[in-house]
Formats: sequence, structure tokens, C-alpha cells
Amino acid sequence: MGMGYVGLPTALQLHSSGRRVLGVDISTRRLDAINSEDVDLIPRDRVRLKEALNDPWAFVMSSAAESIADAAAILICVPTPVNEHLLPDLNALVLACQSVVKVASKSQTLILTSTTYVGCTNDLLLKPLADRGLTVGRDIFVAFAPERINPGDSKIHHNDVPRVVGGATPACMSNAVEVLADCSKLLHPVSSLEAAEMTKLFENTFRAVNISLANEFADISGHLDLDINEVIDAAATKPYGFMPFRPGPGIGGHCIPCDPHYLLWQLRAERVTAPMIETAMALVASRPSRVVERAAQVLATQGKTLAGASVLIVGVAYKPGVADVRESPALEIFSRLHNSGAAVAFTDCMIDRIDVHGTMVDVLRDPREAKWDLVVVHTIHSDEDVSWLTDDVPVLDTTYRLSRESRRYTL
Repeated sequence: MGMGYVGLPTALQLHSSGRRVLGVDISTRRLDAINSEDVDLIPRDRVRLKEALNDPWAFVMSSAAESIADAAAILICVPTPVNEHLLPDLNALVLACQSVVKVASKSQTLILTSTTYVGCTNDLLLKPLADRGLTVGRDIFVAFAPERINPGDSKIHHNDVPRVVGGATPACMSNAVEVLADCSKLLHPVSSLEAAEMTKLFENTFRAVNISLANEFADISGHLDLDINEVIDAAATKPYGFMPFRPGPGIGGHCIPCDPHYLLWQLRAERVTAPMIETAMALVASRPSRVVERAAQVLATQGKTLAGASVLIVGVAYKPGVADVRESPALEIFSRLHNSGAAVAFTDCMIDRIDVHGTMVDVLRDPREAKWDLVVVHTIHSDEDVSWLTDDVPVLDTTYRLSRESRRYTL
């Protein structure tokens, strides 16, 4: 259930292991894109997709949720984003779970993989199944196994990443392990559904907090005229007790900027505070506005203001190597620059257009076509040509990866 950035690679892994796979997605547009191979996949999965599409007996796609009724196992892989108020948006997950519960039959194994709050599997699967008269652990089997797919990462194969699994009962655990053995070489069972749910929240909150810390050290290093990457590289030579995180313009993607808010939302309902996480996430959310403030400062050194300035954003994907703008800081940066009166454009070798608050903006393929008052470097893909960035134009490098030249600035 769900053929997005998690569901599609999972389906391809299962198919390549010899399973018959039915991929369900309510978006016919997404299914059409998969059929035409117009999807963002690492090279290995692109080969697997071609093989799967040439095997219509063992790889079938449908937009009808009812078609899952005869499946031996159902993996729910739908997105769990946050809304503009940073509150969990559970609509897709609720609808998917309702669809599964409605047609679930005896002996099936249901595995929820979407990141969510602690207790969600119980609320959206166990209780509704019980209401249908199905006894979990005897009639039907339920587990939670959070996804660990890193979009765009071709160095680590999906099935090489250990998979955490929590079952509602020992029988549920056993069935889930049998299914997921084809998805991962190493499975790590935990004692409960809730422990597995919390594991995923801890993983991504850990990253959010440490990226926030890296951003703060980058600001401090800039104030002291130090190269933050030199400092991080030096600290990373320590063989224990340190893990390198890199600063940037903010955090994008479907996990890190969203998942900690599921935990904070749940804690607020129970009147429990988490000061460190709350502060880190507030800093994460404020990073794009920091980029715009710094852009105004750089323009001021040229005797210009944001109003009327011609600004180019280089790279709008949330990270290098993916054609994905979900939660990308570039979207907020673009919007804030535009609202400040700047004439804004973007270039990105992997993105054709972006939606900025309902307005579609097309990519500028050749940034040398115009003269820019400021270039904001947000994302640099491995095959992105940035040789045209010369001293002729001031550059605000939010990636901290470009050489420190006379007219290049960092946050």
C-alpha cells in the first residue's frame, strides 16, 4: 500500500527475491509514472523496475485497495508528513489503514512501515481489527517495522540495512520476520510495537538535533572566521564518541523535518515537555529565514536591497542526488525572497518545476542567460555544472562546500 519513495523500492526488493507483488497506490498518475519508468530511483532499482515491468505475472499495480484482499502480507508504506503548522498529517495513513482493515482476511500479516506516533499501530490496526471480530495473533498478524530507505543513496543497498521489527504477539513477530527476511539481511526484533515505533522517532530526532547543532557551530565558526568543514573533518578523525553532521540551509525530505513533530505532538497532548527537541526543531524551522536574512546582508554590501534584486537559487531538491522537493528549504527560501520583492529563479538539473504556494515555477536551464545580483547555492548535485560561478557575481553558499573566494559568502 503506497508506491512512493519507500513503497516502490520495497516492492522491487520483494519481487527480486522471488515474491509475487501487488503494488497499490490511489494515485493513477503515480502508477503511470512507474509504468513509464519516469520515477526517481537509484541505478540498481531502475534495473529492477525494468525487470519487474517485464514480469506482469509477478509484478502487478493497481489503484483499487480492494485488490489486496487475497494478499498473504500487506505492507503499508504511505507518507506521514506535517502540515504548515508542523502538526502531523495522518490523513493518508488513516485512509490506508481503514482500507486494509476493511478487506483484511484471516491469516494475513499486516506490517505498518510509515513513521508515526507511539501507539499508532494499536489505534489504527489492532483496535479496528478487534472491532471486526478478528483476534490479532491468532486470526490475523500485525507488526510495525519502520522503513530505513535513504532516497538517492546507491552506496548502501536497501537489503543491507538492518530492519527493526515489533510484533503485536510472538506469532505476529514470527510472521513479520518471515516476510521481511526478503527485504533485509538482518532483522532486529524488539519487544513491542511501541518500542519499534519509538525507535524510528529516536533515529530521526537524533539526526535533527545534531544537524541543528552543526548549523549553530557553522554560525559560530563564521563569526570567528573559521571553516566549519575543516573543523568537522578534524573532529571526525576521533575514532569514537563523535559522528559528523554537516550544516546547511535547513532540513528537507520526508523524515527529519517531520518525524520529531509526531513525538512532540503526542507529548503535548500528555502535557509532557521535551525542551532539547523543541529547541532543535524550532531552530531547524527558522533556518530558511536565516538564509534570506543573510541574502539581504550580502546584497547590502553591494549597495542593494532584496526589493528589485535578481536572485538565482542553485538546486531546489532537498538534498543532492534526488529529484525530490518534499519539505525542501529551497521552497520557503524562494517564497520569502519573492515576498521581499526579489525577482527569483531557480536552476536544478533534476527538477523541472516547483510549486510555490500554488504557483508553478519552471526551471531555468541555463543560468548564464541572465545577470544576477545574487546567487544562493542551496543544493549541488554530483553532475551539476557550477563552473559558471565566478567572481562576477556574489554567491551565498548555504552548503559550505564551495571554495572560500572573494565574493563567496556563507551563513
